Amino acid sequence: MRNITELFLRVVLLALILIIWWLVLNASLSNAMNLTIIAGGVLITYPLVWLGRKVLDRHQTIGHAEWTTTFVHFSLGFTFGIPIVRAVTTYRDWSGWILPIPSVIGLFLVVITGTAFLMTVINLALKGFGAPFFIALSKKLAADWMYAWTRNPMVLAGLAFFLSLGIWFQSMLFVLWVLIFFAPALLFFIEVYEERELELRFGASYQDYKSRTPMLFPKKPVKDQI
Repeated sequence: MRNITELFLRVVLLALILIIWWLVLNASLSNAMNLTIIAGGVLITYPLVWLGRKVLDRHQTIGHAEWTTTFVHFSLGFTFGIPIVRAVTTYRDWSGWILPIPSVIGLFLVVITGTAFLMTVINLALKGFGAPFFIALSKKLAADWMYAWTRNPMVLAGLAFFLSLGIWFQSMLFVLWVLIFFAPALLFFIEVYEERELELRFGASYQDYKSRTPMLFPKKPVKDQI
């Protein structure tokens, strides 16, 4: 019964996020309002993650961690999702400085990084029995394949993908937005909330994994540790 309730809740929350994204996608906003959402929306991530960590630490049980994470991830669907939707769909309105890089190079990088992101999703599904964010929280600790090189291959591939989009768009301001606003907020979430949540759910196995695997930039794993 509990599993059915959790599944139903996640489906409802996901549907709600998709509806909001669709409305945001088609909204007609002034440039000032658009930039406020793109930059300011991401900044809301910091107090949200801080509050989520406080709630997470209040009751350090697996069940509490799973429910808290579901709602934190749902909230990130707004603080990350809405700015991303607006940034990607309205970049021509705030393109600013043009990157002196042929857009075809950016497109090539988008394909490569997008493929890498998809591979991390498959990796998590096969080794962790999970999916990105609250769609399906991992049932096992994914520590093999791409996750043997870095603890956050999905984050790394995602950031590389958005930087590649900026190159494809030839927009220096888009690239700067990713580097100055989006990337720091995402890494703050990983360090402050997600790593603590994984410690609560997977215990010593995650601590061991964390001690031998870099957080972001890949490092060749030792064979007997894979």
